[in-house]
Amino acid sequence: MNCIFCKITNGEIPTNFHYEGERVIAFADLNPQAPTHLLLVPKSHYENAAELAKGDPNALVEIFSAAEQLAREFNLEGYRTVFNTGAAAGQSVFHAHLHLLGGRAFSWPPG
Repeated sequence: MNCIFCKITNGEIPTNFHYEGERVIAFADLNPQAPTHLLLVPKSHYENAAELAKGDPNALVEIFSAAEQLAREFNLEGYRTVFNTGAAAGQSVFHAHLHLLGGRAFSWPPG
């Protein structure tokens, strides 16, 4: 498999983790869209959030728990979490991952 997130979780690509748990890692996005922009990635490969929820719901719980912990650690007053599913929604790496964004005001609707 040629998945960049699998290579990161397996240690093939060195990365500075802001969080590492039993099922999840978190690191800075290389193309940040906010002052704080982290990616929370399950260690097991699932294409998107729906597949992750079916295959490893405990990892999904850990992702959101870690996001809340990281938001506190980064002193975020508020934050946005986003799963993109499919290329039409902006998913470019087809390994489920949650974007944690904060540090600025966000508008609604997004995108």
